[in-house]
Amino acid sequence: KNYVTLFSYHNHNFIFIKTRPMKKLYYTANVLLILMLVLLGLGSCKKSDTINLTENTVERPKKTIEYKKPESAVSYQFTNAKEWLKTNENDSTKMDIVYAVNRADKANLKKLDSVVIPADFSGDLVYYLPFPLHVSALEDVSKIIIFSYPTQTFAAYENGQLVRTGPTNMGRKKDPTPTGLFFTNWKAEKTTSTFNDEWELKWNFNIENKLGVGFHEYDLPGYPASHSCLRLLEKDAKYLYKFADEWVLKDKENVKVKGTPVVVFGSYNFDGPKPWLQLASDAKALNISEATIEKETKPFIQEILENQTLRETEKKTTSL
Repeated sequence: KNYVTLFSYHNHNFIFIKTRPMKKLYYTANVLLILMLVLLGLGSCKKSDTINLTENTVERPKKTIEYKKPESAVSYQFTNAKEWLKTNENDSTKMDIVYAVNRADKANLKKLDSVVIPADFSGDLVYYLPFPLHVSALEDVSKIIIFSYPTQTFAAYENGQLVRTGPTNMGRKKDPTPTGLFFTNWKAEKTTSTFNDEWELKWNFNIENKLGVGFHEYDLPGYPASHSCLRLLEKDAKYLYKFADEWVLKDKENVKVKGTPVVVFGSYNFDGPKPWLQLASDAKALNISEATIEKETKPFIQEILENQTLRETEKKTTSL
């Protein structure tokens, strides 16, 4: 009789506190004091839980992109380049796909006698190039760029999700692009080639400092033609320039943290026909499977993740 019960719901536990009736003033003060203690206790628990969650959880940004599929199954055919361009040159959507499929830029596409074109242009570019949309083995890798020598294409992934793909023209037979794992280091919006100082390179990002290998905007004739660098369309070079991270240096001679991982794999048959010409008879001839990407990147995953951890630590230290 006349007992007062206070209760609070926290973490599925009920807290009951009973007080005996006393003098009015003392009774009121007693109840208020207990209520304050309960609320303070609950507040402390919440603060502690939040700290523990933050300390023990590494949040990875999940990027999801919905790409538009073609209305019909992808198929290709040969057509006369000049005749097709007369009708379609002003259609930027179609042109972007045809540039990519033929691994050529605008100026060089016009020089071709015939081009490979899809029967249906209704899908996004990713459905006309060979890289898979998702790679489970790369979900822990925040950012990575992959170049395929056999297909002359590149892909950028964020936590396993394809975020960018396009054509490339890599090293010629005499000066092949080295394969394996690299990391982006320094970059420049405009620089000159180490082979010829009259060659202007836009949106250049170096990946092999001693050899002077990097990716950048330059002519895409529709076959491997560079002096070992990875040529790109300007829009793709500009995207990767902003996408990738530069290295962090301890001093002028020592690297503290490497940049974004870049994997170059495969080989090109310089004595055979252009591989993408096969698309006219087999639309899936150049497809790169998720298993292939996993195989090509698996030997480097540990090193990639170790450098990624260093970069995350560096960012936290710098922001303090």
